[in-house]
Amino acid sequence: MAFSEIIGHSVGVKLISQAVGRKSLPPSLLFVGPRGVGKRLVAVALAQALNCLSPVFIKSKKSKVGIDSTVECDACGQCVICKKISRGSHPDVMVIEPAENGSILIDDIRKSISQTAYRPFEGKCRVVIIDEADRLVLQAQNALLKTLEEPPNSSQFVLITSRVDTLLATVRSRCQRLNFGQLTPSQISDLLIRIHGLSENEAWASTALAEGSIGRALLLASGELTIVREEAVKFLSAIAASPNTKSCLEGSKQWLIGEGKNSGKRGSLRKELTQRLGILLSLLRDLELVANGGDQSSLANVDLKKQLLPLAKTFGGNRGINGFSIITEALHVIERNANPRIVSDWVSCRL
Repeated sequence: MAFSEIIGHSVGVKLISQAVGRKSLPPSLLFVGPRGVGKRLVAVALAQALNCLSPVFIKSKKSKVGIDSTVECDACGQCVICKKISRGSHPDVMVIEPAENGSILIDDIRKSISQTAYRPFEGKCRVVIIDEADRLVLQAQNALLKTLEEPPNSSQFVLITSRVDTLLATVRSRCQRLNFGQLTPSQISDLLIRIHGLSENEAWASTALAEGSIGRALLLASGELTIVREEAVKFLSAIAASPNTKSCLEGSKQWLIGEGKNSGKRGSLRKELTQRLGILLSLLRDLELVANGGDQSSLANVDLKKQLLPLAKTFGGNRGINGFSIITEALHVIERNANPRIVSDWVSCRL
């Protein structure tokens, strides 16, 4: 995947591309951001740009104050080298990731360091990508220190993490850090529809709970989720229309605890309630945005905008903020093994 094909992260990708074009890329990079937002894709695109047989150079356009001589460099994506890197079969591009025990051990790091001491076997540059670098055991991090400080010629290190604070300060200080943010809802839904073949309803239902992560959205992708989300809107509408406690409890039984085939099992019930509460959180966020006249293109459930508009009058402002706190507290007690049915009744009555 070339830089031009990366969705989102335009500022960071452009900086990397320019550094490759100027041959001024720091030898050790630290990609920091939420899981599943494309950090590893950018690292692979970097490996391609550094080794491509037919790199594409793009000069910046003339600006109002003169000529910007900055040059961006991207991979062609079609040459033999690019295709090998994309398939994960290029001998000069090493991807280190946690083993089955969940850790990256010192032997894995020593092996990669020893290989970077030699000239590239086939490409122009050896690239070592350490995915989930926060899983490096302490000894492995210490083994990396000297190499990150004085990396061998023709080598590039990229550490990827969503938990940067777990890395040693000395490791962090030896790398140039680039921050990756969440993808927008429209970017995620577009990817799910265009590349992964989901329907529009399935894509938006998964996007609403994805928290800006395409990886999380793919895990959530489900036709059942689409139905649950639509029922969530009906649930909020019923709560808004009837403050009667009995009606609220009835609504809880019909929606919050679910009516799936596993709804009688406590473990499954807890998991289902957690998911449904997450849907409510995403809807309440959107309702607050609508009520305050915010940018509606950034709604997590933008496809439900027509249904959300009338609800914003009820759940915007204090009631929405209180509802957000109620659901957050409910998720907390669910994690502590509270009875899902009692929690669902409590949420319905408090909303």
